[in-house]
Amino acid sequence: MISRRNIRVKVMQTLYEGMQEDKVVSDPSVLLKKLNRHLDESLAITISLIYIITEVARYAEKDALTKASKHLPSYEDLNINTKLAGNTLLWEILEHPTYQAICKEIKPELKIDEEKIKKIYLELLKTSEYFAYIKQETRDKKEEKAILEFIFRNLILPNEDLTDFLEEIYIHWQDDAEMIELLIPTFLQKPHSFNFQQFIGAEKRKYACDLLKAVLEKQEICEKLIGAKLQNWDPERTALLDMILMRMGICEFLYFETIPPKVTINEYIDLAKEYSTPQSGNFVNGILDSIHKELAAEEKLHKVSYKK
Repeated sequence: MISRRNIRVKVMQTLYEGMQEDKVVSDPSVLLKKLNRHLDESLAITISLIYIITEVARYAEKDALTKASKHLPSYEDLNINTKLAGNTLLWEILEHPTYQAICKEIKPELKIDEEKIKKIYLELLKTSEYFAYIKQETRDKKEEKAILEFIFRNLILPNEDLTDFLEEIYIHWQDDAEMIELLIPTFLQKPHSFNFQQFIGAEKRKYACDLLKAVLEKQEICEKLIGAKLQNWDPERTALLDMILMRMGICEFLYFETIPPKVTINEYIDLAKEYSTPQSGNFVNGILDSIHKELAAEEKLHKVSYKK
């Protein structure tokens, strides 16, 4: 479920962190542990956000019980609408076996402050979407999904207090935000098709670890290829992230036979634009494109295509 782009970001971050700590870079096993923690964090963030959605929906029942237990409850207190707490998609999620299994591992209930859940729920009560939902006496599958997606898109993602809180728990939350913004609505559409225990998968985890190890082990080869293209430019003046991204790109050229070179170049141009300097996209493009042409001319690229 996690994309290769996100994996590249995790490898980039791990290498960058390692290069801030000279002793760490010399020990690949330490960096591999860091990388696996970064990958697992993506799953934890996803599960935490789904947990928030479900808890906001379930809060309707908690709100009704709290108000009904007042010493002198009013008519309104005794007639809180709890339709949302019985949302059929909500209960499909709560009974989802791999969601339950991962929740037991990461325990989102210990990280997410209930007061934040309550605030989102109270905001929900003010919306026209909520009133339209509870007015319907029947349960329509599309409407059940729509209200949960509304909670996610319109109340959780724009909530700066909540996203700041998540960033305190998960340092790299913003790097996963775009992926998660697409992933969770897909999950709400077809929760039965998701297996959270295969969120990363053995193949993609292997790709991540192999890429990290290649960049560490083939540093001399990469820097020789890059240095030849810099033309009187001091390598030490090159942005550290640019060097990391170019080394990653060269390793994909040479050691990952199923990844087309054009895909590699385009991916690292985008990452350079997003994470490095304003000039980095063009710089990384120029160097990687030149190295690719050189390697191809020398027949050093051995790519495999699965196209018939």
